[in-house]
This record gives sequence, C-alpha cells and structure tokens, in this order.
Amino acid sequence: MGAEDAGGRWSRRGMLGGTVVAAGGLVGGLGSADGSASGSSTPRPGGRYPFRGAHQAGIVTPAQDRMYFASFDVITKQRRDLVWLMKDWTTAAERMTRGQDAAPQGAFGSRPDLPPLDTGEAADLPPSGLTLTFGFGPTLFTKDGADRFGLASHQPGLLQPLPAFSSDELDRRRCGGDLCVQACADDPQVALHAVRMLARIGSGVVRLRWSQVGFGRTSSTDQAQATPRNLFGFKDGTANIRAEDRAGLDTHVWVDTDDDPAASWLGGGTYLVARRTSMDIEGWDDQSLIEQESQVGRDKRFGAPLSGGEENSAPDFEDPGSSSPLIPHNSHLRLMHPDFNGGARMLRRGYSFLDGNDARGRLDAGLFFIAFIRNPETHFIALQRVMDRHDAMAQWLRVNGSALFAVPPGIAKDGFIGQTLLG
Repeated sequence: MGAEDAGGRWSRRGMLGGTVVAAGGLVGGLGSADGSASGSSTPRPGGRYPFRGAHQAGIVTPAQDRMYFASFDVITKQRRDLVWLMKDWTTAAERMTRGQDAAPQGAFGSRPDLPPLDTGEAADLPPSGLTLTFGFGPTLFTKDGADRFGLASHQPGLLQPLPAFSSDELDRRRCGGDLCVQACADDPQVALHAVRMLARIGSGVVRLRWSQVGFGRTSSTDQAQATPRNLFGFKDGTANIRAEDRAGLDTHVWVDTDDDPAASWLGGGTYLVARRTSMDIEGWDDQSLIEQESQVGRDKRFGAPLSGGEENSAPDFEDPGSSSPLIPHNSHLRLMHPDFNGGARMLRRGYSFLDGNDARGRLDAGLFFIAFIRNPETHFIALQRVMDRHDAMAQWLRVNGSALFAVPPGIAKDGFIGQTLLG
C-alpha cells in the first residue's frame, strides 16, 4: 500500500511514502546526520537546528519566540501501531525542521482526487528555527493498573503523576497525557503546522488531549540571549541554566541511569514538567512598585537583587540584626534560590500565554511553565512545595494544568523517536 489508501486516508506503514527509518537497534552512534549535536546553540543555515544528536533539540537550543505544546492520548491497543507512529513522526519531524513539507508529495501532491499529504500553511515559510521535542507520560506505561504496551517494567520510578499542591486549581482537561510534543519556532504558523501535521499523521493511533500556544519566551537558554520579561513586567530566568554550562546540565538536567535501573533507556534524556499557571494580572498591577519588588526579590527596572549590584550579581541574603532584610524571607528569589534548596537548579523554557478573557472581563493570561530536570522529586516537587506554602507571589498564581513527561535521548542516525525504549 502506498502513502495513501484508496479512501484517501494516511496508511499506517506507508504514510510518508515509504521513507520511514529502519526498525533495528541504534545505528551510527549518537551523532546527527551531519555530525553535529542537536543541542548546538548555532542555528543551521536558514534558521535550522539539527534534528538528530545526543540530546533532543528544543531543550538547550536557544529559546525561540513562539511555542505550541500538545499532549496526546494513545487510543490504539497495539504496540506495533505505536512503534510505526514514532517512525512516521520521526520522518515528518525531521523534514519539517528542515523547512520541508511533512511528506515528500507535499501540499500540492500528484493526485488531485485525494487529500494532499501536507496541509500547506507552511509551504512558503522558512524553517524559522523549528524544534520538536517529544516525551512519554506515566500513563503510556501503566494505566488503571494495566501494562498497556509491555512497557511497565521500563517505567522509571520517578515518572509518576505530579501531586496536587495547595494553590492548584487543576482542570483535568489540561492535565496529563501519554505523549507530548513541544514545538518551538520563531514563526507561530510554523509551530502550528508542525503539531497539526503530527496530529494528522497520528489519526487513529493518538488523539489530542490538550494543547497550549505560547508567545514571548520567559527564560533564556543561551548566554547570547537577553533576559526576557514575564507578564508581571519583571525579568525572568536570570539564573537559568544555559547551554554553555555543561557541568550544570550534567548535574541538574540530563538523567543519570544510576539513579533508577528501570530508566536505562532514558540515559541522555531528561524529565519535562509542564504547568499552566494563570496570573492575576489585574490584582498584581494594583500593587505598589515596592510591594511588587519585595515579593519578587529583585529590582523591576534592571533585574538586580534587592541586596544591590547588577542583574547577574549574586544575591546577598545576610542582613544581621535587621527585622526587615533587604531581600525578604518570603520573596520568590530567596525561597527558590539553590542555597536554600539543596543546590537544585532547573533549565526553564517557559512562555507567556493569552487565551482571551474570563466571564468577569479579566485577562486569561499567564505563564506556561516548562522545566527540564534530572529528578522530579528533588528538582521540582520539593521546590514547588516550598513556593506553595511560603512564596509571597503565590497569591497571584493559580495552576490549572499540570503534567510530567520523560523525554528520551536524542535520535540517532537512522533511528527513531523513543527507540531506546520501543526498539
């Protein structure tokens, strides 16, 4: 059967014109097809980043301006369908990150009597730095006590649904998922096209569970990038781990398989935390500048810690004998600082969002928080509990979406997404 069956639908094996990658073991090591690493901070010609490498692109890649995040439920009961989908997604994703149509026949095709294999909205656009990052949720392994695809013995002990926190107001329609795709690009239409095509290719195997569009990155992942501002108007992500900090990445981001024998397939991968956080923008805007700065712990104009210096100056938390420390004890800066959290750090890659307004005429806006971490327990859950109980900023934040995914290592030459688990 060819790329389409007689009814014009995508066929399961041949939906990309017979170009799916081989099903064998890892081939050709962990380098990309052109010998570069997918974590490289140098864009390819025409705004391209390599799709293959030791780590998936879209983690330490310089954060793009736009994001479309999608969570999927797997609706097939057949493991082979899941494997075929990962191969088809690999082929389509690699093509789209090169600025090509998702399938060789493209948006205009050779059979006008059949639906085109590509939807076409990105046909005339450059790659725009598109990266696609894939993850596996806890329910892909076990669900309601059942081993769905023979993967239960490979479920990492750390890959469990995130607990609810006291400030959470979770909408179950925005939580969880079996698979996730993070599409980042400098053009929102390129990111939209990528997720739209992956969902279309997955028809009959996966179903879109929830998604979120983001704009305006809220952190920098490369030293060349200036620190952006969030919707509260403050510089965000000043102390974020950067791509150049190899030691920091090894310690806080990339999974060490010695931590969990069941996670041997996850070596070189990471965990992705996604949290949709609504911000009470109107309430925040009514506070004085002094109140805002004391809750953040930083100067609003320049981003310097309230203890003085410049944006990247180390904060001075010592203020002997003072009942009013320069950096308040309940400020976000102090509570989240590694000095008070066992040295834990994370690589943040979040985006602002605006989804219209609510029934009261207030902006439905906030932060779509994304973090890549080595250990969800020590590098996120512990910190979130502290923030939940003591952070002065927490009163203005409500989390209504939450998910955790294991992000497999990068895709090897001739390999496919998740091959270390599914191959």
